[in-house]
Amino acid sequence: ANVSLHKIEGVGVTYGPGLVGSLLIGISFAKSISLALEIPFIGINHLEAHIFSLFIERKINSPLIVLITSGGHTELILMESEGKYKVFGSTLDDACGEAFDKVAGMLGFPYPGGKEIEKLAEKGRGDAIEFPRAKLNGYDFSFSGLKTAVLYYIRKNPLSKKNIPDIAASFQEASIDSLIIPTLMLSEKLDIRTIGVCGGVARNKRLREKLKERAKECRIVFPSPQLCTDNGAMVARCAEFHLERGESSPFSLKADPSLMLST
Repeated sequence: ANVSLHKIEGVGVTYGPGLVGSLLIGISFAKSISLALEIPFIGINHLEAHIFSLFIERKINSPLIVLITSGGHTELILMESEGKYKVFGSTLDDACGEAFDKVAGMLGFPYPGGKEIEKLAEKGRGDAIEFPRAKLNGYDFSFSGLKTAVLYYIRKNPLSKKNIPDIAASFQEASIDSLIIPTLMLSEKLDIRTIGVCGGVARNKRLREKLKERAKECRIVFPSPQLCTDNGAMVARCAEFHLERGESSPFSLKADPSLMLST
C-alpha cells in the first residue's frame, strides 16, 4: 500500500469465523501493532468483511440483498443499512464453494478445484445432465443432494474425456440455479432491487452472467475477481467503517471460529 506506519489510524483483524490457528496469529499480530503505534484495534467479522468488499470500488445505497458464497459459507442477507443485517437463509449442509471443490475431486482434480470446474464447464453443455436443484421452504440452500447426484452419475458412467466437461457444466448450472433462485425470491418478496454477490464463488463468470440475465430489472453488484476471495482490502474497508463510527475492540477479544453475523 506504500503507507508509512505513522499514517495508519487503526488496525483491523478477522477474529472469526475461520480456522482457529490462523485467527490467533492474526489477532496477536494486530494487537502488537495496536500497542506499538497506540492506535485502535478493531475485531472484524469475516462475513461482514466479505460484504464490505462490495463497497471498495463503488458506492451502494441501502437496503440491498447480499449473497455471500464461498468455500465455507453460503448466506443470504438483507443489509438494511451499513452495519445492520438480517440473515434470511444459509446452507443446511455444504457451502457452494465446498461442493465445487468436492466435485472437482470426484473428477480427479486437486483441491481447491472451483477454477477447474469453471474451466471444464466452458467446454461442456450445461443441459447435458439433469442434476437436481434443491427445493426448500424459505431461503436456505442445500448442495449435498446435488453433490451425491454427481457421485452416483459418475459411478454409473465412468469418467472420460468426453463426459467430464458435460458433468462439470451441468453441475455448475445446477449450483448456480440453487444460488439464484432463493436470491431472486427474497428480492421479489422484499421488493429490493439491488443485489450484491461476494465471496470466492462470486468470481465464477457463469454466475455473474446468469444472475444478470435472470434479474435484468435489478442492479447486480459483484466485486472485482481479486476482491472475491479472502483478502486484506475487505477487512481494511470494514475496519474503516467501524473506525469512522468510533468503534474499537478490547484487547480481551478472542478468536471465535464459529462466529455468526451480528443482526
